Amino acid sequence: MTQSLQTGREPRVADDMVSRPGSAVSLLRTVVGLYLREAGGWMPTDAFLALLGALGVPVPQARTALSRVKARGLLQAQAHDGVPGLALAPGAEAMLARGDRRIHEPRAMAADGEWCLIVFSVPEAMRDARHQLRKQLKWIGCGTVEAGVWICPDFLRGEVEDAVEGLGLSGHVVLFTARGLPPGPVAAGQVRQWWDLKGIAQLHREFVQGQSGVPEHSRSAAESFAAYVGCIDAWRVIPYLDPGLPPELLPRDWPGPECIALFLRIREAHAGPAADFVRGVLAP
Repeated sequence: MTQSLQTGREPRVADDMVSRPGSAVSLLRTVVGLYLREAGGWMPTDAFLALLGALGVPVPQARTALSRVKARGLLQAQAHDGVPGLALAPGAEAMLARGDRRIHEPRAMAADGEWCLIVFSVPEAMRDARHQLRKQLKWIGCGTVEAGVWICPDFLRGEVEDAVEGLGLSGHVVLFTARGLPPGPVAAGQVRQWWDLKGIAQLHREFVQGQSGVPEHSRSAAESFAAYVGCIDAWRVIPYLDPGLPPELLPRDWPGPECIALFLRIREAHAGPAADFVRGVLAP
């Protein structure tokens, strides 16, 4: 059973499960995740506006996005030496660290790897928390065996524990470690029932379709910045909803490897020049 929630902890900032990739809010969250910590956890408001402007977001929409992201607990207003700006809110760094692991370190479970079974019984009086638990388990990449039994690769156990504790449900959830699901048609059929493989495969294919035209080299650091942020913004939902199931349990034409290879190619080509562009915007 997961440990109970401790007092005195920083507030848990929720992962972004609602922003539409390509929207001003989603692009802003991507910029925050990629660059704000390297900048010391704070940027002037004008720098945010300039970076979003380089992504094609007009100033009025950028200001609205900043307000929405503040309201969702990711940023907080903070002035430095009289310069208005925004800083990471308490608890946000832990959320971004979770995202780093997912976004930048794609993982796949081995055929003989361990599974985490999540079994819960939440009383009706806590139905809102129960609904949020199911929502977060789906976002983490868990599959639904039945209403109160979910499953995921065991390497996602820590994220499950964080979600359970954050919702105050530690006393209603038990986690088990399991082995099984040997390769074969029976296990593959169960996996198709537990996860929406068609929906996940479509996410991979849409990423490949949308990003395959990104050039190997850019003409400027600004162009690399737009290419790289756009890539991460389109990609970052995929490694959450796709838990990295064993290849032996997936369809033969599974598009995940092609999608991951494209993501890694774009990152290799454009992450460095993009960071240079941001440092230039922040330079005094």
